[in-house]
Amino acid sequence: MQPAEPRRRKARPVAARLKKTVVLVGMMGAGKSAIGTGLSKRLGVPFRDSDAEIELAADRTIAEIFERDGEAFFRDRESEVISRLLDGRPAILSTGGGAFLAERNRRMIHERGVSILLKADVELLWNRVKHKTNRPLLRTPNPRATLEAIYAERAPIYAKADLAVQARSEYAISEMVEQVVKALRSRPDVLEDC
Repeated sequence: MQPAEPRRRKARPVAARLKKTVVLVGMMGAGKSAIGTGLSKRLGVPFRDSDAEIELAADRTIAEIFERDGEAFFRDRESEVISRLLDGRPAILSTGGGAFLAERNRRMIHERGVSILLKADVELLWNRVKHKTNRPLLRTPNPRATLEAIYAERAPIYAKADLAVQARSEYAISEMVEQVVKALRSRPDVLEDC
């Protein structure tokens, strides 16, 4: 009789307490929503998405808000939503790609939460977004060139995040989640072991 094969264990929430909201920042396609969802399950805390909260409040898509009201109007609503979500109980918060660009957002995130940059190179980002139609900033004659220009402009600002984790095409979502947990463990003011 052969021994039974070991069962695969599901990732259980870590034995830790989240003390501040973790705000995932980075380019469109970096994996903020997917990794945020996995991270919230891993840590046993709620997942919030600032873009989804804005759409719910406006009863419109982000693209419709951009088209009807313009980017400046959208960015003001985005700051209001991020502020409200930072005041709630600690959670994982995924933000839109442009949210961290505003100094007021970076300041409030740093003071009331912790930012984690999900770093990804342009090639990986392009592979993830090239077939999506819900990216208003890429509705241009040459979306790849637009993505490259946005990346070059934003990278120095994203580098101001409190923590950073490198995304790789070969990583599964669960592996990225573990990399983020590892980064958070370096900050006992954010993630406290129980």
